[in-house]
Amino acid sequence: MKRTPLYQEHLAAGARMVEFAGWEMPIQYSGIIEEHFQVRKECGVFDVSHMGDLLIKGPQAAIQLDGLLTNPISKAPVGKAVYGHLLNTDGQIIDDVITYHISEGQYLMVPNASNVDRVREWVRTNTRDLEMVDLSTRLACLAVQGPLAEVIMQGMCSTDLSTLKRFQGRFAFLSGKSSHFLADHFATKGEGVGCYIARTGYTGEDGFEVLVEDRDAAWLWNKLLQTGKVRPIGLGARDTLRLEMGYLLSGTDFDGSQTSLQTGPAWVVKMDHPFIGRDVLILQRERKYDVLVALKLVGRGVPRHGYAITHAGKVVGKVTSGNMSPCLKEGIALGYVPQKLSATGTELAVQIREEAVPAKVVELPFYRK
Repeated sequence: MKRTPLYQEHLAAGARMVEFAGWEMPIQYSGIIEEHFQVRKECGVFDVSHMGDLLIKGPQAAIQLDGLLTNPISKAPVGKAVYGHLLNTDGQIIDDVITYHISEGQYLMVPNASNVDRVREWVRTNTRDLEMVDLSTRLACLAVQGPLAEVIMQGMCSTDLSTLKRFQGRFAFLSGKSSHFLADHFATKGEGVGCYIARTGYTGEDGFEVLVEDRDAAWLWNKLLQTGKVRPIGLGARDTLRLEMGYLLSGTDFDGSQTSLQTGPAWVVKMDHPFIGRDVLILQRERKYDVLVALKLVGRGVPRHGYAITHAGKVVGKVTSGNMSPCLKEGIALGYVPQKLSATGTELAVQIREEAVPAKVVELPFYRK
């Protein structure tokens, strides 16, 4: 299995390690529930260095990437990030990615860990005259998430983070040793540890994702923990946090057989530009298809991936993600059902062992402050 630059730090922090997408990653440290509330109430740091980092550049990069993404990047100014889907010719989701307009004519695409090779080859095959550099093994990413994230990061960061809005990023320097960030690609000037910091995340809380070179990952990790206000958070709490918000997990909530119309939300797909798979989506609009819904259990139980969703005693779909919400203390789930059963308030059930536990379709997010 692959290991991130923070492997030894995870062991030192008492992490329980598991396999995830070919990587040996921390599932938990002190415990999933405790870590979940640490992020909701204070601040936690996640190692997300297993995610991919593809630097794409060229004078026509934006236009060509528009032809691959459901949400166009060409309208994004430097410093803006865009979330969208990459579709195959059948309109099915290859991956969901965030693409940063990192500097003039240069874009950083972040695919999920299990899809890095697939996304890299898809972009390479379906573009021309672009330079693509795979920085996945050179960069580390730490996600600092929670209500205290801005205060904590501002204490070590050269840029005014209060001016950094959601889905915006910029180059910055962190107080400490001198270490430039991708000096062979970007001409950044400053003192300290160079990084790229973006106001993005996967938890529903305020926070930042901080890209540094591998050699600086352990330094940043330990500097955060030494504040006494940040605790390490594993993949277990990352999953419960994202589920409470209704954020999708690649390979679980979509597996290559669903289209963007099925997964939603609508803002992810902009039909006002040509992209691979668009024609299929236009045709699909005229047909019946299953859609992803959010379910909250009315009865007691914990829904899990693969459990049947029923209506009037008949199986109508399956749960893709499910768990007990730590904040709501209720069972919550995502799953696919026919469109006619997708309206908010629709009464369904989730088959848990021998019991059909009542559930209702609700609006996302499950958890609201």
